[in-house]
Amino acid sequence: MKSFLIALLASTIALGPVAANAADYAGVPAGQGYGEAGIGARESFVTVRPGQNALRTEGVRIKDVTTVKGVRENQLVGYGLVIGLQGTGDSLRNSPFTEQSLQSMLDRMGVNVRTGNPRTKNVAAVVVTADLPPFIGTGSRIDVSVSSLGDAASLMGGTLVMTPMYGADGEIYAVSQGSLAVTGFTSEGESEKLTQGVPTTGRIAGGAIVEREVPRATVETDQITMELRNPDYRTAIRVVDAINAFAMTRYGRPVARENDLRTISLTRPAKISSTRFIADLGDLPIQPDMAAKVVIDERTGTVVIGHDVQISTVAVTHGNLTVRITESPNVSQPEGFSDGQTVVTSDTVVDASQEGGNFAIVGGANLDTVVRGLNRLGLKPTGIIAILQAIKTAGALQADLVVQ
Repeated sequence: MKSFLIALLASTIALGPVAANAADYAGVPAGQGYGEAGIGARESFVTVRPGQNALRTEGVRIKDVTTVKGVRENQLVGYGLVIGLQGTGDSLRNSPFTEQSLQSMLDRMGVNVRTGNPRTKNVAAVVVTADLPPFIGTGSRIDVSVSSLGDAASLMGGTLVMTPMYGADGEIYAVSQGSLAVTGFTSEGESEKLTQGVPTTGRIAGGAIVEREVPRATVETDQITMELRNPDYRTAIRVVDAINAFAMTRYGRPVARENDLRTISLTRPAKISSTRFIADLGDLPIQPDMAAKVVIDERTGTVVIGHDVQISTVAVTHGNLTVRITESPNVSQPEGFSDGQTVVTSDTVVDASQEGGNFAIVGGANLDTVVRGLNRLGLKPTGIIAILQAIKTAGALQADLVVQ
C-alpha cells in the first residue's frame, strides 16, 4: 500500500504541469513566449499567467500611448490668395508675387489686367497647410491653416480663393476655400498701434475637400505591429503583459510579443476583424514608465521635473550680486561778468550689494524632497535653472537635463 501511494504521488507530480500547459496554451505556436523573460519556450508563459497584476483597473489606456504602424497622417501644402481684406493686404509694390498671382487668376477668369497697374490692398498671398488623416475618403472635409506670405497687416475678414493642396509626391489631394477665422487683431492710428495675438494667420474649419485618397495602410492582416509614442523598455513590457493577460481570458492564448523598446507584434486571432481586435486592446489600462528628465526653457523660465528625478545630497549656495550705477546731472554756471560758459557736469555713484550666500542642503530620492530642497533656497526660476545646471555639472543630478 505504501509503495502504491508513493508511485501515485510521483505520477501526479510528473503529469500535473504537462496537463496544465496543454489545456491553457492550446494552439500557441511552439517557441513563442512573452513576459519579462522575453521569447522562450512554452514554459515561459507559466511565469506570467498566474500573476493577474497586468489586468489593471486604473492607468493610461493603451490607445493613448501606442499607434498602429503604417497608420499615419500626410501633410499637404498649397499657395493661394486671400481676398476681401479691409486695406490690410499685401502692398503689391513690395510683394511682386502677389501681383503676379492676382494677374494670373484674373486672366483665367477672362479679365486682362496686364496693361494696367493694380495697386489694391485687399489681397494677400498665403500658404495653406493641412494634415490628411489616415483612411479618409474622397469628398471628406479637413481643417486648414492659412498664413500670410507677404507684408499683409491682417487677414481678418478675408476669404480664401480656391487653392489646390499638394502632397510630397506633387499630386493634388485636396482643394481648399472658405472664410478665415482669425483670433488676433491689429488697430493703428497716426501715433499708436495696438496688436493682439497673430492677425496674419487664420484657420478654416472644414475648409478643404479631399479629392484624392492616399494608399491605405493594410491592417487586415494576421500580424499587426504597434509602436509606442514614447519608446521605453518597461512600458513595452507592461503593454505586452496587459494584452496577454486580457487575451488569455478572452481568446485563450497570448497574442502579443515585444520586439524592442518601440514596437510590439500582435497576432490577430481567427474570426475577428483587425478593427475590433485593436479596439478591444486599446481600452486596456497600463501604467507607462518614463525616463528621469529635467526640462528647462531659459527663455520663459519654465522648469519641469520628472517624477523619478533624484538628486544626490549636495550643498548649494546662491548669492545675487547687484551693481547699481546712478548718473546725476549738474549745471555749472560761471560767475557774473566772467568769460566762463555754462556746462553740464555729471556725478556718478556706484553701489554694489550682494544678497544670499547661505548654504542649503539639496538632495532626495523622490520629487517632493527635491522640490522642497529647492524651495528652501527661495529662488526665482532663473536661479533654479542655474542651480540645476550646476548640480548636473557636479554629477549629482541623476537625470537627463534638457535645455530648450
